[in-house]
Amino acid sequence: MHRHCDPAYGDFHERWRGFVGRHRHGRGFRMFAAGFGDDGGLGGRNFRTGRKLGSGDLQLLLLSLLADQPRHGYELIKALEERSAGFYSPSPGMVYPALTYLEEVGHVTAKADGTRKRYSITDGGRAYLDDNRGLVDALLGQLAHIGSRMERVRRAFAGDDVEEDPRGTTSELRSARHDLRALLREKRNAPADEQRRIAAILRRAADEIRGQ
Repeated sequence: MHRHCDPAYGDFHERWRGFVGRHRHGRGFRMFAAGFGDDGGLGGRNFRTGRKLGSGDLQLLLLSLLADQPRHGYELIKALEERSAGFYSPSPGMVYPALTYLEEVGHVTAKADGTRKRYSITDGGRAYLDDNRGLVDALLGQLAHIGSRMERVRRAFAGDDVEEDPRGTTSELRSARHDLRALLREKRNAPADEQRRIAAILRRAADEIRGQ
């Protein structure tokens, strides 16, 4: 049974709400928000709308990482951050109490490694992980999904294409698109007459590309 007692586990949602507040009107927000519930919780397949990441979920994520190899607490934090492209980085105040609880119930062991502790999963921890494999896979999948969307949003706010270049795109076309985007960003605050001149050039180019 999952342990849901620490309000600090709401950090995931506070980060989401903060992101929403900063970028709600920005390009790319809608496609990013599609992966979440209305209140900032995890959404999409395998999650009910607005599902929040609780303490039990974090414990399962930590066990899944320890199943791969023993790690220090800091390494676990960095691994979760990397899986979500920086979106979810639980604080030490969240991770170490979770590790202490997992040690108390016999799911992990801790061995002194200099001034730090290295945590390893036990047979009991592996059995618990196997019993909750469906949820673990869904959590890991959603973190990867969030990471992918986070990267796309970062690129969108930077003015880059949010779609990958399709196979077969030549380097010449990619270079031309990059130059055009850079020029348009440079001219976005140009006087109205200059903007109209640029628009006319783009329309002529579009017509020529279409063969008109």
